[in-house]
Amino acid sequence: MRGGDTVMGELLLGCSGWNYPENQDKGGWTGVFYPDKDTKRLRYYSQFFDTAEMDSTFYEKFYSHMTKGTFIGMSRASPEKFQFSIKVPETVTHVKRLDIKKGAVTSFEEFLDKISPLKTANKLGAILFQLPPSFTVSDFKNIEKFLDRLPSTASYEYAVEFRHPSWGTEGPWEMLKHYNIAAVMTDSPPSENLQYLSDVTVTADHSLVRFHGRNTKGHYWYNYLYSAQELQPWVDKVDQIRKQTKILRVYFNNHYGGKAVVNALQFNAMTGHSLSEMETNALEHAEKYLSNQGLMTSSSVCPS
Repeated sequence: MRGGDTVMGELLLGCSGWNYPENQDKGGWTGVFYPDKDTKRLRYYSQFFDTAEMDSTFYEKFYSHMTKGTFIGMSRASPEKFQFSIKVPETVTHVKRLDIKKGAVTSFEEFLDKISPLKTANKLGAILFQLPPSFTVSDFKNIEKFLDRLPSTASYEYAVEFRHPSWGTEGPWEMLKHYNIAAVMTDSPPSENLQYLSDVTVTADHSLVRFHGRNTKGHYWYNYLYSAQELQPWVDKVDQIRKQTKILRVYFNNHYGGKAVVNALQFNAMTGHSLSEMETNALEHAEKYLSNQGLMTSSSVCPS
């Protein structure tokens, strides 16, 4: 795609997760997005978005019950060109902390084998390493040794999300550029001192942006609905990123109560996508639903 005389990278946009069967008041998407609890959620979701991020692989309590069959089923339930970006298990990033002496590489290779049906079906997007907040720049050697042992970046598209302010220096970006690994850009509460992750930072031929939400009341950032004014600065950033990379994946992680769906559809329109009648109807329904719950203000509604 071209923007003026500049070749623009592909933009894939979706949400972090899709399997939220509860009603909206319990944090789920039923009513606000899914028609009812019996809706085939992935099939329904993939009518509106061309990618999804899968975070449940991170949690051992879920991941331990997954098999290759899990990912075969996901592939069969989604359209031909749909992509899944998959979060690396906490065993690798949080328990073994990328330490090759603790078997982090072995655990990671077992993960790649488990999700291999997605790669076989050409539906594997980014592989996301979300580091723990306690993982600081003093752990630089750990990550460098681990990245040096990764299967080829010609075969996989890796992305690393730092979550400590100490990584906001030039060294980590140069390291990621060396390995062609994407630095994950994020939007999160200002109080977390992670604003440097909202800067345009392209370290690979692919990029990834995650909108976590900005909620500071309680523990959950993601129980948050972005206003149009808060999303607007990212429209220009997305253009900048797409001029520097072949593909940009954007995920809304503010999933609580269907807020991610609303913001993802809004942002899709803001970045130049002409919403179909089905997408428009879904967005208007969700906005009205949240408004009736007192969860939307006029600033949360994007102008049509």
